[in-house]
Amino acid sequence: MTAAASPTNPKPVIIDCDPGVDDTLAILFALGSPELDVKAITTVCGNVPLEVCTKNALKVLELAGRSDIPVHPGCDRPMIGEPIFGKFHGAGGLGKLVLPAPVTKPQTLHAVEKMAELLRAAKADQMTLTICTLGPMTNLAVLIKLYPDLLSAIDRVVSMGGAYRIAGNRTLTSEFNMLADPHAASIVYSAGLNYVALPLDATHQAMTSPERIAWFRGGEPGSPLAATHELLSGWARNDPKRYGSDGGPMHDPLVTVYLVAPQLFQSELAHVFVECDSKLCYGQTVADWYEQSGEVPNAQIVQKVDADGVFSILSERIRSLSQSG
Repeated sequence: MTAAASPTNPKPVIIDCDPGVDDTLAILFALGSPELDVKAITTVCGNVPLEVCTKNALKVLELAGRSDIPVHPGCDRPMIGEPIFGKFHGAGGLGKLVLPAPVTKPQTLHAVEKMAELLRAAKADQMTLTICTLGPMTNLAVLIKLYPDLLSAIDRVVSMGGAYRIAGNRTLTSEFNMLADPHAASIVYSAGLNYVALPLDATHQAMTSPERIAWFRGGEPGSPLAATHELLSGWARNDPKRYGSDGGPMHDPLVTVYLVAPQLFQSELAHVFVECDSKLCYGQTVADWYEQSGEVPNAQIVQKVDADGVFSILSERIRSLSQSG
């Protein structure tokens, strides 16, 4: 059973991401949470091209005063096919937020090799690491193929991705992270890992209403809190017919919040299949909720979220991070 994270026993994590507005909030929350020990940030082609993702990760760490955490760029394209990019993050990936060009440089060691290095060290110490995936799972899938002997050092994988009982957000059937590299997702789901998925079913419950955005007011200019308020203020989708309310859904922050406050989430066990062939349903995630396939469940899929609880702890931790800097 996974041990609970605490300030005195912080959980070592790798954050694999494609910043990205909501990736930024997920990272800031993690850095403001003493229960988590971020060992590295690894980047992958996703919301924006790899080079932009990597620069954004460096900018976010400098914003938080944590440039001591290494950033390792990873795969610059999906396992098969051409890259697709996000539609709502702007050309620079951070919406309308402008951060200074990073002073620090990315590491030269590839993200997959850094993951392997950290897992190898954890295994030698009889420890485990948690891997958070906030974008396409290309880096993790390559790790699985190259270093299957290190998978025992992965405590669990907690990821944002998939759509089950609701429609996709990039196609009729598919969520963006899955659509961007379904072959990688299929490899990850088939690896026998302890897996927690936060799909659109969950993230669409965590909407950035004006009332919730107001919780992030009051930050000093140039602080993580002020940056978060600006990011959230520009995240509205203006589509209450689709989402049930004003605002926009918070995707990636749910991953790092889950690690600190799992009591805010309810999940169901199921076996997940990822469609890699059908043109109409390419990238679709299909859950066997009722054991019809004969396959053993391979994921906990979050289906209910205490949204006010999520935004409360998110604002608390990012405010604390701003004050500590």
